[in-house]
This record gives sequence, structure tokens and C-alpha cells, in this order.
Amino acid sequence: MDNKIHSVKYNFIMNFILTASNFIFPLITFPYVSRILHAAGNGKVNFAASLVNYFVMLASLGIPTYGVRACAKVRDDRQLLSKTAQEILIINAVSTALVTVSYLICLFTVPKLASDKELFLIEGANIILNMVGANWLYQALEQYDYITRRSIIFKLISVVLMFALVHQQSDYRIYAATTVLASVGSNVTNFIRLRKYISFRKTGRYDFKQHLGPIFILFAQSATISIYTNLDTVMLGAMKSNTDVGLYTAAVKIKTILVSVVSSLGNVLLPRMSNYANKHNEDEFYRLLGLAMNAELFMSFPLMLFFIIEAKDCLMFIAGPEYVAATATMQVINLSVIPIGLTGIIGVQTLTALDREKQVLYSVIVGAVTDFVLNLIMIPGFSHFGAAFATMVAEYLVLVAQLILGRDVVGHTFRHISFLKYGLTAALASVCALLAMHFLNWNALLRLVISAAIFFGVYGIVLILLKDELMKRAMSVRVHRKN
Repeated sequence: MDNKIHSVKYNFIMNFILTASNFIFPLITFPYVSRILHAAGNGKVNFAASLVNYFVMLASLGIPTYGVRACAKVRDDRQLLSKTAQEILIINAVSTALVTVSYLICLFTVPKLASDKELFLIEGANIILNMVGANWLYQALEQYDYITRRSIIFKLISVVLMFALVHQQSDYRIYAATTVLASVGSNVTNFIRLRKYISFRKTGRYDFKQHLGPIFILFAQSATISIYTNLDTVMLGAMKSNTDVGLYTAAVKIKTILVSVVSSLGNVLLPRMSNYANKHNEDEFYRLLGLAMNAELFMSFPLMLFFIIEAKDCLMFIAGPEYVAATATMQVINLSVIPIGLTGIIGVQTLTALDREKQVLYSVIVGAVTDFVLNLIMIPGFSHFGAAFATMVAEYLVLVAQLILGRDVVGHTFRHISFLKYGLTAALASVCALLAMHFLNWNALLRLVISAAIFFGVYGIVLILLKDELMKRAMSVRVHRKN
């Protein structure tokens, strides 16, 4: 292949910029949208999006993960890469066609969907656009600079359109269209660009069978994951009101942003670790594993604790007084940031890279069953708080299951990651921030700014005094970029 493979540090920086955009754009749009659409309007859009996510999952099978692994292993041979990519694209096209037909049947026969066809048709565009994007190929080739650039461009376009077109509560369908454009609109450019990396000329006989086994195992894995990432919203919408869904959405939106931030490094490792595993390069494989797990904790402990202690001010600033009722919900759901980050490293980036996706499947089944049962018990009495509690417990049980099933791979590394150092440092920073905020009775934005300055200032200073290796690396990146 003549496509340059960048360093892990470069890929991390690019993915971090992408993640930062995922953090910044909602901060820009959500305060406006939440006040225009209110909790009920937000609830409609998020219910439709959550439902469509199930159809996207069905159409994708296990291809988003399998495609990265399979193409990363053969990326040094253009002919073999082209053949592999063609086979995966054909499988994906067939599954997408079948799912699209099924979705349209549901749209015209299920009363709740048929009552707002326009909204569900708009959200349904995700199904087809998700297939044509072939994001798994770009990730396998570690083209994170391109992924970041095109994502930011389409987010900017969608933000401009949202402010220009969404002005009243009845504009919730227009808002849904801008979110679709932001998330999958760039997939059209992805498809056009594919010829730069692969040939569409058929070379030899296609072998679909070799892909189907792993794809269906990874599909079962993604299906069970979707149960405890989307089922909470769907069950809440079915058992409670759109307002409850809107309140829950506000709390989960912050958690989703935090998970994206702490997963920045882990998300770029699957192609590299799959490549190392294929070449039996154990030293580099385990070096990256240790680095990734410590980086997760380095970022997740402070972000989790800060947004727990500042949940009320955060909701007040981002969503408005109407959403303060979700404060406890946000605090509980944010407790899941650490296990989600670690299971991303252990399950997706490590066990999947080693072709042990069955073990990941078993772990997420534990989480899915737990989440479903707890939702049935908790939502009727505790509404959005109950849904948050169920999801949080499920995430920790997934982590425990993966540590048990993958103990031969991650056991030694897990015993040497810096839980206490990052946890206690973040706890100290929390105490300092809480003491300072006790004496300040300002508005939510000023409290957030001052609290963040104190919290992250204390966290950074203490780690510098402790001569933390990751803090040294972070500072060296800043110094290098200044020079």
C-alpha cells in the first residue's frame, strides 16, 4: 500500500480533535435546541433516533468492527485488500437492502411510527448512508486525518442549517434532518473516495463464507450492546412520557460526550493491534495495551467526578432550568464512564483483535440481560433515574465479565494500571472544587468555569508533582506543538 500509516500519537491527536468536535458542537447546539423544542420535542427526535439505531445495527451486522480487523490485517497488499473490501461491501449491501424493506413495512403498519412518517423517514436515512460510508475501511487504513476533516466540515454545515431553520417546537423534523447530516452525511464523500484505496475490479472468486462466521458473532455482540445503550430510551419512551425521555436524554448526552473523550485513544488502536497480532508482535501489542488502559483512567477519573459534582450547573447551563430534574440521573449515569472506557480497550481493542470476539459477546450478554431486567423493575417507580441506574450497573458487570474471560491477556496488565493514583488525585481535586463552590453564589456558567479551573488545575499540578508519565507526555506534546 502506498497510503501513509501515521503514528499512534498522530492518530490519537486527530481522533481527539474529532472527539473534541463531538463535545463542542453539542455544547453549541443543545442549549438552543432544548429551549426551542423543549423536553417533549427532544423526546420525539431521540425516540425516533434510538429506534432507527436498531435497524442500523441489523443492517450493519458486525461489519463496523470486523471490517476494521479484516482489512487492517491485509492492508499492505492492495489486491488482497480490494478483494476483502469488495466482499464485505457486498455482504453489507445485501443486509442493508433487506433491513430497509423491513423498516418501510414497519413505518406504514405500526401506528406510533405511521403517526409521524416524516420524522421516521428522515431518521431512516441513517440505514442506507451508514452502509455506503465504509468507515471501517478508512479506520483499518488509519486515515484519521481525513475522517476528522470531513466530519468537522459536515458538522459545521449542519450547525449553520440548524440555527437558520429551527425556530419553533414544530421544527423538530428539521432538527432531526440536521443531526442526520452531521452524523452520516459525509458518508457519500466516503463512497466516492473509495477508489483511492481499493480497486472495484473483480479479482478471483469471492469467498463470502470466511467472513460470515465472525460477522455474525460480532453482530450478536453489537446487538446485545445496543440493548443496554438504546433500550433504556426505548423502554422509557414506551413506559413513561416524552418529557421523561427528554430529561433522560439531557443526562445521557453529557455521558456520551465524556465517553467519546475518554475513548479517544482506544478507538484508534484496533487496526494497529490487529496488525500486531497478525504479525505476532507481542511486545508492541502489550505495550499499547498498557498505555491505553492507563490513558483511559488518566482521562476518565477527572471527567467523571467533575461532571458528577457539577451536574446541576451543567444541566442548568446546557439545557436550562426545565432539565434540572435530571441532576441525580446525570450523576448516576456518569458513574459508567470508567467501565465503558475500560471495556472498550479490553473487549473491542484487545480481545477482538485476537479473534476472541465470542468472549466479548458473552460479557455483553451479561450486561444486556442485567439492563433489561433492571429497567423493567426500576423504570415504573423511578422513571429516568431508574433507567440510568440500570445502565450503570450493567456496564460494571460487563467489565467484571471481560476481566474474568480475558484474564490470561489483560490480567497482568490490569494489575499494573494506576487506579489509586488517578482516582485519589481526582478525588482531591473534587474536594477543592466543592469547597470553593460552597462560597460562590454566581450563575451556572461562572460556577462551571471557576470550578473547572480549580478542579483540573489541582488535578494537573498534583500529577506533575507525582511525575506522572502520561502527564509528562501530554506536556511534551504541547511543548512540541509550540515549537
